Amino acid sequence: MRIVYRASPWRSLVSHDGSLDTATLTAPLRDFHSNAGLFSPSLTDAYAAQLSFVEVLVRFDLPAWRISELISEHNAWLYRQSIAMALDEMQAQGWGKPPVDYCVLALGSAARFESLLGPDQDNALIIDDYPDARHVEIDGYFQALGERFTQRLDEAGIPLCRGHVMARWPMWRKRLSEWQQQFEIWSADRQVKRVQQTNIWLDFYPVAGNAELAQTLGHRVRSTLSSAPLFMNEMATLLGELPVALDRFNRIASHPALAAPYDQAVNLKHQALMPLISAARLLCVRHQRSEIGTRERLAALVHFTSALTKEQSELLLAAFNRLQALLLEQQRHNKSYGQTADGWVDLQRLRDDERLLLKFDLQQIKAFVNQVKRL
Repeated sequence: MRIVYRASPWRSLVSHDGSLDTATLTAPLRDFHSNAGLFSPSLTDAYAAQLSFVEVLVRFDLPAWRISELISEHNAWLYRQSIAMALDEMQAQGWGKPPVDYCVLALGSAARFESLLGPDQDNALIIDDYPDARHVEIDGYFQALGERFTQRLDEAGIPLCRGHVMARWPMWRKRLSEWQQQFEIWSADRQVKRVQQTNIWLDFYPVAGNAELAQTLGHRVRSTLSSAPLFMNEMATLLGELPVALDRFNRIASHPALAAPYDQAVNLKHQALMPLISAARLLCVRHQRSEIGTRERLAALVHFTSALTKEQSELLLAAFNRLQALLLEQQRHNKSYGQTADGWVDLQRLRDDERLLLKFDLQQIKAFVNQVKRL
């Protein structure tokens, strides 16, 4: 979806008489709001309007990283609506109100506010501590809540997680003290599966309920993991399982284990963004930083630690921004042809300068990952 030229709405900001014409500037957004149901009572209609919303935002020349934040904000709203609807339904059916405090967490890209088009669900649930004698009653309530709100999101168009990382499952629904014990168990040794599960949870954002539960647990987890050197070492080792899309000559190359949908393709999610995101996350855990978004993490590693230089951070941030832009443009193209919005980018659609910049960005990410592994 490449348009050679289209006048930006920003050109209408300054009128011919020298005044600021904000009404004309915001007209595309007003027209969209009056004709699309981005905040429709129907979650299906609201989610379906997201693509049109993105197209309007593109007209305003917003960078992809900013658009991803707005997509993520809308997805968080969809979460809150689905949870509220589920609670209303449960109360009408005689379940009553939540028996104790709780906090629903969005995980992964949704938590980092880096969602693009076509995300699936990743979520978890923290339940305030309660006596063991009430477990069947209280956990049964929150199991029902988890099943109902995740089902609503699935029906709206945000599919259930194929890896079962959702609050409907006991693995991702626990009391506050149980979560703390869980992380102590996970970090006690170097089992790969436990490291992978921890990495999933470390990017979290409270979307509903009592956010203090998430803040309390986050503080405890950072303290626990930073004092577990063997576990941290395994986290660094696992970075090797996220190969950057470069061959041994530092040329762009797709990973042979991934089934590419195009003749020349790179999975920018798995072969570029995830290595960068994972390496930045690991450094922040090591330094007990609380930032969740990748942009914020890269900034924090410069200002509050000696892990990154200012130049490194700026190079990685620029790479992150460009990767998101390439991926969003490909996803918009796919959606316009009724295709899946996934992590793949067709290299044949890139200009020569875009290929050169992609190669440069991948080299910066590869160097960063190797640096973190050595630490």
